[in-house]
Amino acid sequence: MGTFVDRDDLNKALETLKAGGLILYPTDTIWGIGCDATNPEAVEKIFALKGRAKSKSLIILLHNENQLASYVNEIPDVAYQLIEYTEKPLTIVYSNAKNLASNAIAEDGSIGIRIVKHQFCEQLLQRFRKPIISTSANISGEPTAKDFDEIADEIKAGVDYVVKYDRNVITDGKSSTVMKLDPSGKFEFIRK
Repeated sequence: MGTFVDRDDLNKALETLKAGGLILYPTDTIWGIGCDATNPEAVEKIFALKGRAKSKSLIILLHNENQLASYVNEIPDVAYQLIEYTEKPLTIVYSNAKNLASNAIAEDGSIGIRIVKHQFCEQLLQRFRKPIISTSANISGEPTAKDFDEIADEIKAGVDYVVKYDRNVITDGKSSTVMKLDPSGKFEFIRK
């Protein structure tokens, strides 16, 4: 991590997102398939590429917790403490999502959001100024790729742009911790 972000690479990813396309990109956990989280047609392309059931919810990435209020109706105060003090990547599932593509939101109205700490993602999100979907770069039901080389060719061929950044980095292959947080501030772990 911490390698130099190539401006051309960043611009191509940005243009792809703005055009409603799919990107394959590194995150603070594993490689992800991403798109504009406010564009239902783009979100639909992700479900089609992964062969994923539409009932399965998606995660969105933001670069700053101050953006949460734009996409969630009620944010319990404890959310900010959890984000600030977590050591590992943490996805929090909030109730009452808003201002996102309806097919990105779970059937119960919730959305999983991670404030991402990753040089490429942060710069991409800052410039895009909208949340980006992040879902594992695999066909639904198949193992999660630990690094770029493990990603299936059909995924690489099925996206509109493959980011060059961090292709040689091998991760531990772990997804983020996921916790569900209800408006009262009660939370439970869904995935540790």
